[in-house]
Amino acid sequence: MLRRIALTAVASLAALSAAVPATAASPLVPLPPLPLLQGDWPTAQDTETRLTVTVSESGNPSADGVFELECDPAGGSHPAAQRACDLLDAAAEAGDNPFVATDRNAMCTQQAGGPAAARVQGTWQGENVDARFSRANGCEIARWNNLVPVLPSAR
Repeated sequence: MLRRIALTAVASLAALSAAVPATAASPLVPLPPLPLLQGDWPTAQDTETRLTVTVSESGNPSADGVFELECDPAGGSHPAAQRACDLLDAAAEAGDNPFVATDRNAMCTQQAGGPAAARVQGTWQGENVDARFSRANGCEIARWNNLVPVLPSAR
């Protein structure tokens, strides 16, 4: 049985090679490059980080205000731009999104962390961000603390 299959395969290849015209054996001519359509290839903007961080009532008047944060290279008016970008890069490498809101069904300790509030808007790793932060309970305090130094340490 195997011999019959092998003979059939060899005969098929021989018939196929005889049917190929001689011009097909000539060297291949490279095709011209296709034009790129927007969105086909990743760009620097796909991983761009540009955020506006607005902080109020943090307990530190110098930490309150509106700060711009840019990464790669770190810059903007953010007071700890390099450390903030390093934290965001580490989160991206770990596959974590530090801007995800607390699950509504989460069980959080009912402790008050003060009146501090923050909003982060812009682009992180090419994705739109519009996140609000508070220190209203244990989950929100932990979420805030995990984003320090993007957000200031609050008293």
